[in-house]
Amino acid sequence: MTLLKRISLSALVLSAAPVHAGDLEQALLRCSALGDVSARLGCFDAVAKDAVAPVADVAPPAKPATAPLPTVVEKTIALADKPPETPISRMEQDWELVPSARRGRYNFRPYRDSYLLIGNFSSSTNDEPFSGIQPSGLKSKRIELAYQLSFKTKLLEGIADTPIDLWAAYTQQSFWQAYNRADSSPFRDTNYMPEVMLVLPINKSAGAATLRYASLGAIHASNGQSGTLSRSWNRMYAEFAGDAGKFGATVRVWKRLDNAKSDNDNIDITDFMGHGDLRVTYNNAGNEFSALVRRNFSTQKGALEVGWAFPLATNLKGYVHAFGGYGQSLIDYNYSRKSIGIGVLMDL
Repeated sequence: MTLLKRISLSALVLSAAPVHAGDLEQALLRCSALGDVSARLGCFDAVAKDAVAPVADVAPPAKPATAPLPTVVEKTIALADKPPETPISRMEQDWELVPSARRGRYNFRPYRDSYLLIGNFSSSTNDEPFSGIQPSGLKSKRIELAYQLSFKTKLLEGIADTPIDLWAAYTQQSFWQAYNRADSSPFRDTNYMPEVMLVLPINKSAGAATLRYASLGAIHASNGQSGTLSRSWNRMYAEFAGDAGKFGATVRVWKRLDNAKSDNDNIDITDFMGHGDLRVTYNNAGNEFSALVRRNFSTQKGALEVGWAFPLATNLKGYVHAFGGYGQSLIDYNYSRKSIGIGVLMDL
């Protein structure tokens, strides 16, 4: 029975037992408030299962019954206060890798992290690219506001009677000198990253680890500028992802497609951005710890990015983000900096 059907049956129980509807509603609200996706889905499963059980197993009483439902309510409220014994794979839900997780086409889902760093403190500033566009250049401040918005949607499902799906995604990352009033608070850099990817569910396990999916994608990245500020590149990539309990890992390798153009504004970008990256995550009680690393072993250049997201409210987490190395944004692809920021992250 799918999760949607279970929740629908729970709603029928609520309408059939008005005396205890408020208690069951409280249990459902407790589930919805859980910050961790696996815990939240497991809680809804438990509430639906226990609420439906009396309807299937007990014949309609001759007079109003008061004993069974309170017992069910007490049990479901207790279940709502703890995560499921077996964590639900977030990758399965995010990429709809199993039939029970499928939502059809054209539904927007989260992709990369969507966050707002109210304060992002950098060890240094890179003002050299702006020196030729205005007489005094840009005197950027070491603290700025940064944010990222990212989502994806499925365009095709089960292509040619295969398990392969076609997805499209969009990510936008901005670095805003919001506190630089002397220079009219300009956007220092904004990166636009549309992409498409073919995703093949795998779900093959070896011990505690499971290889969830493989994908093949194409991504364009640009800062939308012209002249000396222009930065862009195009890549094809292969990605493999898996998890093991509370741990998840994604590895990508890419091939640049436009590196032969003589008029390219960043012909050497792979020297600093490398040819792939590795991202690992750890989720526990609503806290998510993440790390992303990339490296060009020929030039010995790359970057390390780490984050900690912790529960604040439903679908909202506090977020601490740190970065060190090259390519925090396209304008900085060949400039090394260290930064740490704090803000909020949308946990959808």
